[in-house]
Amino acid sequence: MGGLAAMLDAETKRKVEAALKRIGGQVAGIQRMVDEERYCVDVLHQIAAAEGALERVGRLILSAHIDTCVASALESGSPRAGRKKAQELKDVLARFGWRSG
Repeated sequence: MGGLAAMLDAETKRKVEAALKRIGGQVAGIQRMVDEERYCVDVLHQIAAAEGALERVGRLILSAHIDTCVASALESGSPRAGRKKAQELKDVLARFGWRSG
C-alpha cells in the first residue's frame, strides 16, 4: 500500500495542499459565522462550498490512486492483487456516493 508521496506528482500535491489550506479557511469562516449567529442559509451555502471543495480534493487523490496503485496491481499479473484493488476501489467509490449495479 503506497502513501501519498508515492502517488502524487509534485503539481498534484501542490494543488491538494493549496486546496486544503483554502478549505481550512472556509471551515474557520463557517465557525465564525456560527459564532456570530449568522443567517442559517448563508451558513449552509458556505458548508456546501466547503463540501464541494473537499470533493474536488478527493477526486484528485482518487485519480492519482487509480493511475498508480490500481494500475500497478492490474499490471502485476496477479489476479488476487487485481481483485483486491478492484474491491478497494469499489469501497472508496461507494464512500463517495457511487453505487455499483
